[in-house]
Amino acid sequence: MGVTPLIWIITIAITVAFFVFEFFAHVRKPHEPSIAESARWSAFYIGLALLFGVGIGVVSGWTFGGEYFAGYLTEKALSIDNLFVFLIIMTGFAVPKIYQQKVLMIGIVIALIMRGAFIAVGAALIENFSWIFYIFGALLLFLAYRQAFSHGESDPANGKFMQFVRRVLPVSPDYNDDKLTVKKDGKRFVTPMLLVIIAIGFIDLVFAVDSIPAIYGLTNEAYIVFTANAFALMGLRQLYFLIGGLLERLVYLAQGLAVILAFIGVKLVFHALHVNELPFINGGEPLLWVPEIPIWFSLLFIAATVAVATIASLRKTRNDDRKKERETFDGEKVIHAPED
Repeated sequence: MGVTPLIWIITIAITVAFFVFEFFAHVRKPHEPSIAESARWSAFYIGLALLFGVGIGVVSGWTFGGEYFAGYLTEKALSIDNLFVFLIIMTGFAVPKIYQQKVLMIGIVIALIMRGAFIAVGAALIENFSWIFYIFGALLLFLAYRQAFSHGESDPANGKFMQFVRRVLPVSPDYNDDKLTVKKDGKRFVTPMLLVIIAIGFIDLVFAVDSIPAIYGLTNEAYIVFTANAFALMGLRQLYFLIGGLLERLVYLAQGLAVILAFIGVKLVFHALHVNELPFINGGEPLLWVPEIPIWFSLLFIAATVAVATIASLRKTRNDDRKKERETFDGEKVIHAPED
């Protein structure tokens, strides 16, 4: 793709500038964003991401453009799954609404830093060890299984990791505005706000393990991997407040993401076989008859899966709501029925 160090520096500088702007313009003063504010900024960041993808397509060719859009769509879907877990954490720690922006902002920055580290490691591994595609493919297939059958079974706010943190750190039972520590009777305590940030940081680490192998299954270009992740995380804070109520209605999101991860896992295994160098597989020779899944098909498959999961989720929750309304109505009729 021919990305120079100067382009990398400019891209990272602009990314940092956007997050600094976000903090001083929206997060520094605690408040709960309105629906209108969240909608405007969500549309701005999504539009900016799409415009950037068009720019990649025009400048570097539409193969790279397609890889970016497939990667962005995958990372955005995984980021929405992040939001669902963030919502569970916020509820578990009873974070006041006016302070949730700060928690989300810190969590998103942590996510970008961790993903940046994983991107660098992944790029180095891919550059030097072609067999890493086998590892990434197997990992994604395992994560797809876990995503499909284990989603929502644990409470991140009260898991073993957070129980360990509570044993190590002296914790104040109450929030003290948005402060991370508080001094009581001459002793320093951490507030629940710090515990929330630690929990979100830990979850970000777990999600980085999902997202980076997934996007490397769509492109080998570290620049596309980074920018797709950065744009997927930009505007995530506003999206949280915009679709907060909708998150709980996306009941098939986990299954949809499982299908996407499994698809990319298979794609990675196919690619690994196509560039095989392992001596115990086909004598160390590539299996050129193994098909390479084209990026246009990947993009269509991912988009269709997200659409089907969303439509099926909304249809199910709507039918469930109607069923509850009928049961409530029928119950009221029975209660108020006149006696013979």
